[in-house]
Amino acid sequence: MSEFVFKLPDLGEGTVESEIGEWFIKVGDNVSEEDVVGTMMTDKAAIEVSSPISGTVLRLGGEPGDIVAVGAPLVVFDIGANADLPAAPAAAVAAPREPVAEDHTAVAAQAVNPRTRVKTSPAIRRRAKEAGIDLHAVPATGPGGRITRDDFDTYLESTENSIGRNEPRLPREHGGGTKEIKVIGLRRIIAERMAKAAREIPHFTYVEEIDITELEALRRHLNDKHGDASTRLTLLPFLAQALIRALREFPQCNATYDSERNVILQHDAVHLGIATQTRDGLKVPVVRNSEALSLEALGAAIRRVASAARDNSIRKNELAGSTITITSLGRLGGIVSTPVINLPEVAIIGVNRAIEKPVVINGQVAVRLIMNLSSSFDHRFVDGYDAAAMIQRIREMLEHPATIFLP
Repeated sequence: MSEFVFKLPDLGEGTVESEIGEWFIKVGDNVSEEDVVGTMMTDKAAIEVSSPISGTVLRLGGEPGDIVAVGAPLVVFDIGANADLPAAPAAAVAAPREPVAEDHTAVAAQAVNPRTRVKTSPAIRRRAKEAGIDLHAVPATGPGGRITRDDFDTYLESTENSIGRNEPRLPREHGGGTKEIKVIGLRRIIAERMAKAAREIPHFTYVEEIDITELEALRRHLNDKHGDASTRLTLLPFLAQALIRALREFPQCNATYDSERNVILQHDAVHLGIATQTRDGLKVPVVRNSEALSLEALGAAIRRVASAARDNSIRKNELAGSTITITSLGRLGGIVSTPVINLPEVAIIGVNRAIEKPVVINGQVAVRLIMNLSSSFDHRFVDGYDAAAMIQRIREMLEHPATIFLP
């Protein structure tokens, strides 16, 4: 038996250590070169790690949630007679490798699984593993043959519909057991950041009621005019446009705080964070330079980054660098919320559910579509008066939507 120690490579962005997110292998498994062995978590994303060699897994460098230093053993393989095979360059492990050189073709030919590696996200790999689905059977429509979340959901639904249609459902067992869930990966990062934000930032939350009846009429008109379901506008790009315009008057809200240097950085560009709920937890993809985009382009950009965040195809640089964030619970938005600021930003704009309510206008009762904005500000750097004034400016534009588009 000859052992090959696969060490954790440099994952980029100056990381010196990384958390084990998930293993796709176990001791005793036969692994082929370039097979994805698991994911490593950085502060930005889950990164798939591929094996640089073919062999049998002897030992794993830790369990999910464990921290592994760059250069420390990650997986130990038994490579049998291939003991003199040189180690692959570290840079080739964190991303798909180039075709193997001619003097290594014999090793590649011994691969246990000759099929090409499926392109998809770690979250979909986990769901496939839990459902017992071979990803090679799932039709892919994503770029470069990548299996998207919609691809997997469609395949899973068709599989469930084709199995056991005439079989009676077994009664669900009820028990009083307890399930331990280790806080790792993205959930750990979310927990740490939320705790830090709540601990360090004196939040000032301001709630305002907004009549969006005219805005909703405009939105419906534009959608009916374009008639393309894939490009239909939600309320979010209108709110984003109003926010962008308001930030011209309140630049202290389009800022980040460098706590190490004790410096506030006010930004000319609006790098808009879009809080997005995913199967793995809350992510904040970023629409960069959103102030330069038209309404339609902004809507398309928001849809793209939110979708990419959900199926884990989002690029690393699109999960960092936001200067202010919009968060919305959609139809679950409730009446009031108290959003937590996304460090190191100083403001977050929260959207609540829109409902029809009777409103008195000029002494007459009318039914209007009302929506609340629940927004939080870092009270160290944004005074309550300025926070309220900015939300009132946004309210004015949303209630008179033509003003959103004035120069």
